[in-house]
Amino acid sequence: MPDECDRGVPSRERRNLIGAAGGTLVLALTPLEIARGATLLAVRLWPATDYTRVTLEHDAPLKFSHFMVKDVPPLRLVVDVEGIDLTPTLRELVGKVESNDPYISVVRVGQNRPKVVRLVIELKEDIRPQVFSLEPVGPYQHRLVLDLYPLNPPDPLLALLREQARPRDPDFLPPDLRPDSDRSIVQGPNRAPRSATRRNDADMQRILTVAIDPGHGGEDPGAVGRRGTYEKTVTLAIARRLREMIVTDRSLRAAMTRDGDYFVPLRTRVAKARAVQADLFVSIHADAWIRPDVRGSSVFALSENGASSSAAAWMAKRENDADLVGGINLASHDRQLARVLLDLSTTAQINDSLRLGNTVLRELERVNRLHKPRVEQAGFAVLKAPDIPSILIETAFISNPAEEARLRDDDYQDQMARAIMAGIKRYFAKNPPLARNPLT
Repeated sequence: MPDECDRGVPSRERRNLIGAAGGTLVLALTPLEIARGATLLAVRLWPATDYTRVTLEHDAPLKFSHFMVKDVPPLRLVVDVEGIDLTPTLRELVGKVESNDPYISVVRVGQNRPKVVRLVIELKEDIRPQVFSLEPVGPYQHRLVLDLYPLNPPDPLLALLREQARPRDPDFLPPDLRPDSDRSIVQGPNRAPRSATRRNDADMQRILTVAIDPGHGGEDPGAVGRRGTYEKTVTLAIARRLREMIVTDRSLRAAMTRDGDYFVPLRTRVAKARAVQADLFVSIHADAWIRPDVRGSSVFALSENGASSSAAAWMAKRENDADLVGGINLASHDRQLARVLLDLSTTAQINDSLRLGNTVLRELERVNRLHKPRVEQAGFAVLKAPDIPSILIETAFISNPAEEARLRDDDYQDQMARAIMAGIKRYFAKNPPLARNPLT
């Protein structure tokens, strides 16, 4: 019996589709079968614990439909794409599936009928698919996006506890924080840090949670330096260093909004921080500007009354456009709910954010010159958690060649993470949070 890919295809054409075990696919195409209709420009796959995304980029709009097959194992998502023919580019998608992908087992593609390509995605567990198209934006032309969300998503609190319990990788730690260092504050899994004091203060009896938000990711590279440095890569590297420093402190824990190269919508970043009842939210970025000579580090907080400068307003718009570049399915979001969630920020939250931002800024100026000597404010969507002090740190200008080189440097990334860590510690020392988090 023919499978989903070649159902309805004449036997002569079916011979051009050869499947093999393990997801290997061999395509034998004639010149006439290539490049009919819309042209498929690229295929990309972004696996993550939260969800796996498949992206097909093309140069003209396409029609598509999809359905799930659950009655006969294995579970499958079937997507029919009209207006394109089978091309070697689709073979790349088959080869991009890794054995450790959380949700995809195998991808098969075939010419289902003239001008219609069928994708069959065999699944490791039941999913809630979102299949949608995106208009051209930024560096991309038209995109067809397949987001595969698990029916039973990971529990963020459980994931945080598991992360807290995992063994630390010494290679991620700076030399003086490694367990074999004489200066290390890590004294073994069951012993307190050498310099630690007993936490007698009632407000400090619980472990404090810092939500670390590496900007951009996946389909959204962020700013790109002249040497080809992606902002999303730099932000994740600094965020991971900061996390490893935080977990050496027995009074703190860290929750990452992403820990890999995948896209997370701005609203989801806020929701993740609230789900783990974060005490602080720190979003890490790397500036870009139209002039390559502009340089320096900056810290931003939310504003109730417009941006503090035209540059801050421009920065906020650029960062808020991340959802357009990364690609969100607007039809799947309750826009009214999203608006309520992101408009509940209070004056108290903003004041706390300004205090946090100023403390971190004072530490950053020990590492790099400041672009502005004060915390700036603008309407950054990612800072709109109503109950969490939130800041956005622009670590340096990736558009400045000298600062791009620093952002690529391990030592500079380490110094940035240390400065942020020092600012967090100083803020908590002066502003102990209320005992509202039930996790200990």
